[in-house]
Order: sequence, then C-alpha cells, then structure tokens
Amino acid sequence: MTRGQKRRSQLATLTLDLPSAPLDHAAGLPGHRPPRVVALVPAHDEQRALPEAIASLRGQTVALDRIVVVADNCTDDTAVVARRHGAEVVETHANRDRKAGALNQALDLLLPTLSDDDLLLVADADSMLVPGFVETAALRLRTDHTAGAVGGVFHGEAGSGLIGALQRNEYARYAREISRRADRASVLTGTATVFRVGVLREVARTRGDGLPGPAGHVYDPGALTEDNEITLAVRTLGWQTVSPAGCGVLTEIMPTWGDLWRQRLRWQRGALENLHGYGLTAVTVPYLARQVGMYLGIVAVTLFLLANALFATAGLLGPPVGVWLGVTAVFVVERVWTVRARGIGGMALALPMLIEFGYDLFQQAVFLRAAADALRGRGATWHHLAPSRA
Repeated sequence: MTRGQKRRSQLATLTLDLPSAPLDHAAGLPGHRPPRVVALVPAHDEQRALPEAIASLRGQTVALDRIVVVADNCTDDTAVVARRHGAEVVETHANRDRKAGALNQALDLLLPTLSDDDLLLVADADSMLVPGFVETAALRLRTDHTAGAVGGVFHGEAGSGLIGALQRNEYARYAREISRRADRASVLTGTATVFRVGVLREVARTRGDGLPGPAGHVYDPGALTEDNEITLAVRTLGWQTVSPAGCGVLTEIMPTWGDLWRQRLRWQRGALENLHGYGLTAVTVPYLARQVGMYLGIVAVTLFLLANALFATAGLLGPPVGVWLGVTAVFVVERVWTVRARGIGGMALALPMLIEFGYDLFQQAVFLRAAADALRGRGATWHHLAPSRA
C-alpha cells in the first residue's frame, strides 16, 4: 500500500471516529445566503502531496467556491499538478518571507474579490481535511458571533515507527485538551483554519498600529510561526479562536529526530518571539504564564533527575512504596487514559511511562535551546521537510 493509499484509509477512519457536522437549520430558508468559501493552499515543492490535499477539499460536504494553490518558489511541478487537478494557481514573485509572504501575495489578490461575510480556508498542501470540516467550521462561525476563526484539530498520519507513534499520542492529548476547554484553541493551526474575511481585513488594517508587522499585511512577514502570530492578532482584536472536534485534519509527522528537533525549535522560538513582539497584554498573559510554568517544570524535572542520581549513587534508590506507589499509579493511569482515543497501540506506548518521559525530555531540551538562542539573538531558520514519495 502506497503512502497516499494509507493516508486516504486513515482519513476515512478518522472521519468515522469524529462527530458529524451539526445540521444547519437555517440552510435553505428564504433570505439565507450561505457565505462563499475560498480555500487557499500555500505550497512549496508539494507536487506529490497536493493531489490528496485537493481531493480532500473537493470531498467536503459543503462545496468550496474556489480552490487556489499558492505555488511559492517551487522547483518542481507544483503549479502544473494543481492546475491538472482543477485548482487555480497563484505563483509568488520574489518572495523572501516564507509562508507568510506567500499568503500575503495571494491575499492581496483574493481579498478585494470577497465580502466581509465570506470565509477563507487556509490549508497546508500536505494536510487532508475530514469531509465535514468546512461545514462544521462555517456553522460554528454563523452561530457563534464571538468567534473570528475556526482552527482544525490535527491528527498525525500513520507511519515512522516509534517517533511517529509518540507524536500521534502527543496530538491526541492536545485534541483532548481542546475538547475539555469547550473547543477554545490557543493556536489556530496552520494545517487548516477557516477565517472570517472581515476579520482578516481588520487584522491588515491594524498592522503597524496596534498589531506587530507592516501595515496592510494580513500575516506578519517577520513571524517565524505565522499561525501562532495570526492567533494572537485575531485574539488581540477581541475575537475568540475555537477548534471543534469535527474539524479534524490529517497532517504529516516528522519522520526523524533531527526533523522533529528543527520543527519544534522553530515552533518554540516563534512562540517566544511573538510574545516578545506583542508585549504584556490581557491576551498574552495566559500564554506567558504557560511559558513560565513550562520552564519551571523543566527546572523541577532537572532537580528530580539529580535527586534520583544522588539516591542511586548512595544506594538508596528503589521502587516506589507506600504513598509514592499510589502517586506513581495515578501518573500511569493519567498517561494511559489521555490517549485512549488512539486505541490499544497508543495506550500500550504510554503504559511504561519511561518512553514518553524520554520524549518529554527531548522536547524540554528543544525548549531550552530555543530560549538560549532567543537570549543570544541567534538567527532562527525555517525547516521545510523534504517531500516524500507517494
């Protein structure tokens, strides 16, 4: 079975596992005009993954009005493949601002053709959306007037052995966390998010005077993580950001530890830089608190490991007994229970704790490196995963 066939099979299974799009009781009523929905797909050398992404967009339960692929500095046949599969193509010119720059060039052309009530879906070329994604997002935006955008809940594709399984467990816990927060999303994932066009216009108008970035741009070209930054922008303007469980999206996972290191280093460095750019506000305080808590947690883990090393050296280290046995059991149950959506395989991976603890230590090392680089003013780089064969 090819990678593409595996992804389509996994998407079908994911679709069955997620809640269906709720009924829109206003559809078909006199005077009810559903908003136009335009999909914008930034793509850099994505000729292999693009057909599946376009197919998932065409397979939505609500038909998209346009599918526009933004071919950005491509050295392959991304533009040709996009046109072959019926998508419109915008090719960037002299773009040096990565994904944010590509999106800005396309939005300069698209936004004048849309009304404030229309919706814009920004979806990665290496991601596949469940069929009810757009319908769920559109209904949420129609019924929840506080929401400025609806982000996807991402699920990792199959494969890549242990490192892939660890990422899928991580994503499952994140999906559970969002659900427990009544769908409130701290980040509008770059894999797939539906925006109100009026909100994007408001962001562009406020850049340079209330929001970081050059005036007139929707995305800040200086942001290393454009999805995290646009989330802060939308929330700073008073809008809520949500991610309903029905907005599932299947996305690539990092196949090697080196790829994962570079991806997470960019994510964390981008998050730190975005918070620095926005400063201390009512919106950023919770994000800053999480960052402080995370780094304090790293200190606590370091002290825990140091204490265990000292006890082991003194010959005093042994299995937990008494109350510590109960505490350990609670931790084990929590780790296993929070990935039950992943089935037996995910739960079995979580059960020993030691494997996932090692994964956590890896990520903590990334966080420390990101903080050190930021403090030293070291330049950050963008990591693009090399396209895999179908």
